[in-house]
Amino acid sequence: MRTFHRLHWVAAALVVFALWHLGQAGWIHAKARLAQYLMQAAWERALRGEREPKPWPWADTWPVARLMAPRQGADVFVLAGATGRTLAFGPGHLFGTTPPGGPGNSVISAHRDTHFAFLRHLAPGDELVVETPDGARRRYVVSDAAVVDRRDLRATRPEPMPRLTLITCYPFDALNSRGPLRYVVRAAGA
Repeated sequence: MRTFHRLHWVAAALVVFALWHLGQAGWIHAKARLAQYLMQAAWERALRGEREPKPWPWADTWPVARLMAPRQGADVFVLAGATGRTLAFGPGHLFGTTPPGGPGNSVISAHRDTHFAFLRHLAPGDELVVETPDGARRRYVVSDAAVVDRRDLRATRPEPMPRLTLITCYPFDALNSRGPLRYVVRAAGA
């Protein structure tokens, strides 16, 4: 009878543990979705001319672009900076690279399991659209995708031609997001 009670408590503890982790995963996705709604409101203010509109009062970032992948149904707002804190809420533009939609290589990074989950479905020839705060839209065509070591920084180098580089962790279904590999999608200005 004691063994039965122990097994009962162990099973109950495992269920609580599993529910806790499911709740954590759900919170991450819920936070990412809520942030996109707040960023949409900030983006609308940017389109009306407000400079660096913060999506919430304590934010240390602001939307700098809107990124769309029509075939994949993706539509996300890109934030200034690619810090861990920024990436928790949305894709981040890597400071020091060309602003999204500008001439040269613009690098944007995001998490593989939220905002950049659609990258796994991009193929050469797919269209990407970047909307800038002045309302202009620049079209890009995916040229290639590659898996690289996270220390390989060639994808972030300046280029003279309009280029959009999207970077996320790899593999897409890994349990550990801090692995050594990155998935890099490159698209040329159309």
